[in-house]
Formats: sequence, structure tokens, C-alpha cells
Amino acid sequence: MNIYDFKVKNREGKEISLKEYEGKVLLIVNTATGCGFTPQYEGLELLYEKYHNNGLEILDFPCDQFGHQAPGTDDEIHEFCTSRYNTQFEQLSKIEVNGDNEHPLYTYLKEKKPNEEINGIKNKMAMKAIEKLSTTCTKDNDIKWNFTKFLVDREGNVLYRYDPTCNPMDMEKDIVKLL
Repeated sequence: MNIYDFKVKNREGKEISLKEYEGKVLLIVNTATGCGFTPQYEGLELLYEKYHNNGLEILDFPCDQFGHQAPGTDDEIHEFCTSRYNTQFEQLSKIEVNGDNEHPLYTYLKEKKPNEEINGIKNKMAMKAIEKLSTTCTKDNDIKWNFTKFLVDREGNVLYRYDPTCNPMDMEKDIVKLL
């Protein structure tokens, strides 16, 4: 099994295969529109604009499991992101990333990269506080909060897992290496 074996639903509810992204560098993110990390959409969009033509795809999965910070329908979330942050990257249907109803893609991602490396004392303190708020984070490898990011190479290997405090621009060097 690899990442290209998974199917997800797009915003319109149509099932698509991740095989469509074979040969691309993928940045997979669980997001929320009402989170303190929501401004990271700016950095994600900057990365997308800068590297999309070189093979970067960003797959945005809204998730309402952390403080109910992704309310609304898929269309309402998309409207928010495009009007406020001018996002152009792929925004998929809302999913769950932890628990009994977690999407199989996230089960796979968490198996491949069970923990993120958290850099800096400030970020470590922030993540400790966040973990206490997360009611869906029950296993060590669970997603801790919104804006956890996974970087996948062109062959479908999950190489990096970034914590929610990681600024998208801090991933740029890793993305460039894979492009």
C-alpha cells in the first residue's frame, strides 16, 4: 500500500484517487477556518504560487475535530479561504483525522510519520497547551491540532510531519529539495 492507493472526496463530493497526483510533491494539511493558525493559509498559498509550476500540490482537508474551528459546509469553507486568503490550491471535503471515523489516508500518514519534530521552546510550550485542549488526540501518533502538515515526495513517500506551530515558509527548504 502507498499514498496513491487512497481515494478522497473533493469539495463537490466526487471521489478522486490520489494516483492523480503521482509524480508530484504533496503537502497534505488538515485545516480550520476559525483557528489561531488559520493565517497559515497565507504561507501555504505563497508556497503554492511559488512552486506549483515545479510540481508542488497542496491538499487541504478541512477538519472540525479541534475546538469545532471548521464550521460550515465545504462550500462555505472554500468561500472563506478564497475570499480572505486567495487560496488556489486543492481544497477537499471535510474529514476526520483521529478516532473511529478518521479517514484511512490519515491513518496511513500517521503510521508513516507518527510524530512531528517541534522546534523551539516557544513552539514546544504552545504544543503542550494545545495537546491539553485536544479531546480527539488519544494516541501518541494522533494529530494534535489543526494545521498539522505532511510532506510527500514524488514517489509517494511520506518524509516529513510538521506540527501546527510550524510556519509554512519554514518548510520551504524541504520542499525545494524534493522538487
